Amino acid sequence: MKIVAICGAGIGSSGILKVNAERVLKRLGLEADVTAAHLGSLLTDAADAQIILTSAEFVDAIGKTFADVIVIENYFDTDELSRKLEAALG
Repeated sequence: MKIVAICGAGIGSSGILKVNAERVLKRLGLEADVTAAHLGSLLTDAADAQIILTSAEFVDAIGKTFADVIVIENYFDTDELSRKLEAALG
């Protein structure tokens, strides 16, 4: 499974989201390739992603995708991230 964390520059908030997503997935006993990326690299980095993690401000910029787009309100809240990832993964 491929998960991409998207932000404006691809280094700050997406990096935080990537690390926290990896922690949550490990706690859930799930494996995934989690990548931090910026909007400009969306077509290459997220083309084959099953899940895109982002904030509400970037949802419209993502455009059409086959991935589940999950909006995260608080990048530091691993409980929120866990709930939303579990819901997306079934």
